[in-house]
Amino acid sequence: MSRSKNAFDHGKAFSAFITGGDPTIEKSEEFILNMVDAGADLIEIGVPFSDPIAEGVVIQDANLRALSNGCTTDDLFELVRRVRTKTDVPIVFLLYCNSVFKYGYDRFCAKGQEVGLDGLIIPDLPFEEKNELAPIAASYDMDIISLIAPTSEDRIKKIAADSTGFVYVVSSMGVTGVRSEIKTDLASMLESIREATDNPAAIGFGISTPEQAKKMAGIADGAIVGSAIVKIIAEHGADSTPYIVDYVKSMKAAVLEA
Repeated sequence: MSRSKNAFDHGKAFSAFITGGDPTIEKSEEFILNMVDAGADLIEIGVPFSDPIAEGVVIQDANLRALSNGCTTDDLFELVRRVRTKTDVPIVFLLYCNSVFKYGYDRFCAKGQEVGLDGLIIPDLPFEEKNELAPIAASYDMDIISLIAPTSEDRIKKIAADSTGFVYVVSSMGVTGVRSEIKTDLASMLESIREATDNPAAIGFGISTPEQAKKMAGIADGAIVGSAIVKIIAEHGADSTPYIVDYVKSMKAAVLEA
C-alpha cells in the first residue's frame, strides 16, 4: 500500500507543497529534505504545466520559471527517486490530466511506483471520469487523491466514499493563493466527509499563517500549504532554505496545537 494515508498516523498532519524545478531540481531536493526535517508530514510536488487552471499567480509564475529552466516530468521522477533514498515521507505529485495522459497512464503509474511516488492530485480530473485512471493507479499502489470543493454539495459523500489515501478539502472558491480569511462552512463539509469515509481529510487552498493552520487542523486532520512556501522561493530563490525551514516549523507547531 502507498504511504499517503500514513502522513496522518501520528496526529494532525502538515502537508507542504513546492513547484518541482523552481528554481532548480537540485534546490527542490534540498527544500524537500529540509521541509521534512522541519516537520512536514507529506510533500506535494507540483509538476510544471503551461496552463495550471487551479493555480493563482504565485504558482503560475513558479510553473513558468521551472519550465523555462527545462524541468521535465522525468526530472521530477528522478527527484522523487533521490528523495526516497533519504526519507520515507509520503510524496505525491500535483499535476494536470494532460501530463499523465501524454505520458501514458500505465507508464506514468509504473514509473511512479518504481521511484517511490505515493499518489496523484489532479485538479482537473472530474470525479465522473476518475475511473479512466483509478484502476491503473491502484494496480501500482498509487492513490488518486480526491478533491472536494465547496461546490461539491450533494456529491461530497459520493466523492469521499470513493477516496483513497486522504481527502483534499478545498477551502474556498477560486484558485490557489494566500487568503486573509476563509469563510467557507468547512465544518459541515467535514461532517459529511466523515460520514462517508474513514480516510483522513486535510484542508488546502489559501492557508498561509499559523493561526489559519491551527484553525483548519482543528476542523480537519491536517492543513496543506503551497502558495506561501512558493512565495518564499520566489523572493529568495536559491537561498530560500532557512526561510522555508522557519516557516514550516511554525506551521507544523500550529497544526500540533489544534
